[in-house]
Amino acid sequence: MNISSTDIQLIEQWQTTADSRCLALLFERYSHLVSAICIKYLKNREDAQDAAMDIFEKLPNELRKANITYFKSWLYMVAKNHCLMRLRKATLHVVSEQNMSYSLDNQLDWSESPSDDDDFDNPQLEKLQPCMELLKTEQKQCVDLFFVQEKSYKEIMQITFFEYNAVKSFIQNGRSNLKKCLERG
Repeated sequence: MNISSTDIQLIEQWQTTADSRCLALLFERYSHLVSAICIKYLKNREDAQDAAMDIFEKLPNELRKANITYFKSWLYMVAKNHCLMRLRKATLHVVSEQNMSYSLDNQLDWSESPSDDDDFDNPQLEKLQPCMELLKTEQKQCVDLFFVQEKSYKEIMQITFFEYNAVKSFIQNGRSNLKKCLERG
């Protein structure tokens, strides 16, 4: 291992020797990229720094099991997905604190179905279930898995056997159809 080693060489060496210097070099090369991605998505320097540290803490385990061809692209997606999950969790937390006030203006804003003993007075909430029934089966399944069961795209792909682009499309189109249905009232 030396400074001129490629990313792939460093990863392969890490996978065989667990030499922390390999990770240190990767961190040195890409910490600015990960930080920039986190700032772009999280819009807050402190949160971005925390997220970047989380990503680099998880990196050793991820690199052990990953089959990476282009490290920079792979790391970009890891960082982006990490930030999106943080945003989603933060939004879900806010939504539950607001008595699960459902609004489809933001794709990250619903978390769970009301329990039977909750007393909700939200007209949108009452309209949501009939609108869900109007969705195509695939859209309904993906929307439920993503928003209600809080599954990631990868988990949805494993459950449904749909490809990534199909999962993304079903969620986006399902969300759009629900929003239209609620607006029609």
